[in-house]
Amino acid sequence: MSVFIPIIILLVLFSLGIPVAFCIFFSTLSYFLMSDLPMIMLVQRLAGGLESVTLLAIPFFIMAGVFMNHSGISERLLKFCEVLTGHLNGGLAQVNVALSTLMGGLSGSNIADAAMNSKLLVPQMVARGYSASFSSAVTAAGSLITPIIPPGIAMIIYGYVNNVSIGRLFLAGVVPGFLLCVLMMILVSIISKKRGYLPIREKRASCKEIIFSAKDAVLALMLPIIIIGGIRMGVFTPTEAGAIAVIYALGLGMFVYRKMDFRKLWLATRESALGAANVLLIICVAVGFSKFLTWERVPQSLASWITQVVDSPLAFLMIVNVTLLVLGMFLEGNAIMIVLAPLLAPIAHSYGVDPIHFGIVFIFNGAIGTITPPLGTVMFTTCSITEVPIEKFIKDVLPFWALLVVELLLLTYIPAITTTLPNLVYGA
Repeated sequence: MSVFIPIIILLVLFSLGIPVAFCIFFSTLSYFLMSDLPMIMLVQRLAGGLESVTLLAIPFFIMAGVFMNHSGISERLLKFCEVLTGHLNGGLAQVNVALSTLMGGLSGSNIADAAMNSKLLVPQMVARGYSASFSSAVTAAGSLITPIIPPGIAMIIYGYVNNVSIGRLFLAGVVPGFLLCVLMMILVSIISKKRGYLPIREKRASCKEIIFSAKDAVLALMLPIIIIGGIRMGVFTPTEAGAIAVIYALGLGMFVYRKMDFRKLWLATRESALGAANVLLIICVAVGFSKFLTWERVPQSLASWITQVVDSPLAFLMIVNVTLLVLGMFLEGNAIMIVLAPLLAPIAHSYGVDPIHFGIVFIFNGAIGTITPPLGTVMFTTCSITEVPIEKFIKDVLPFWALLVVELLLLTYIPAITTTLPNLVYGA
């Protein structure tokens, strides 16, 4: 009974639209109020949830992404993407997807990526004849490449809560991220051809044009390579890589591109602090929530029940996918990850599922939930900026949602997509 009441409180608060962090906190608080445990233990659990050097990587990478946005790198990457993909059907929509892929290696946050492209590209797309709802759908769906392109914030959180190598997770996301980019560009081309959305360039760019446009973007595109290479070679840890990313982004903004002055530095620092506080607060309270679930032996009971009912790893993965897709309609992805990943990862391991493979599948599930009604965070972020009604957005995002599910099935049942690259670099 002591477990059911906090969970009921959690669901009721979610249904009332209370912010996720406060829902989890009040649910956890109710458990302590009903038990004989001293309240100081709640404070200790909450504080303990943030007592990890690994978690420092989150504010560092968020800050690096914000600094990159304020340094003018977004415009340089936009021009580079126009040269690469502007000749395809739906040229500006293709640029949107390509920019999300490249920016995913810089921002690490799908919400930040969706917000940036909603302001930067959607007005241009609408001015060129694209419908506002299709432009918003492309922007929101394209931003879901970000969580699985290194250095995704979700990978750092998953690695922290499940004691999985963050370096391996970073590498595991490279192939799925670029595969999703290619599939999404094919879908955009098909839709654009039907609707008459034209290219923005008359012909394919020459090698000279591509090299010339890449000169402005190459320094920014080096950041993910520096991060992954440095971690693999043992030069720095993932946390130290975050600090290196901040210094690198700051150096580009202030001394190379010279677009960031002290006023922009203050605004970017403030934006970074608010973004990091939002993520870390959810981690803090979710760790406390998962602790009392562990004390009540919920993970053990769940594992026992699942292993009795399900006798196949394929069936287990299907159940996990369906469960996470449904939960993603109502809950924030990071909260789902912190609460459920420690429960499900050991069960996946008992079925022989590779922990890196399961991590990418879990992270991508959470990403799909962000554009799924009724409470998808990326959906609301995009529509609030572009002022597109939710019902119109849903109509245009359905083909992309189907594509995301196809990618999810590929990642789920072809583990080599996620495990080959990390195994080549780190060893099996």
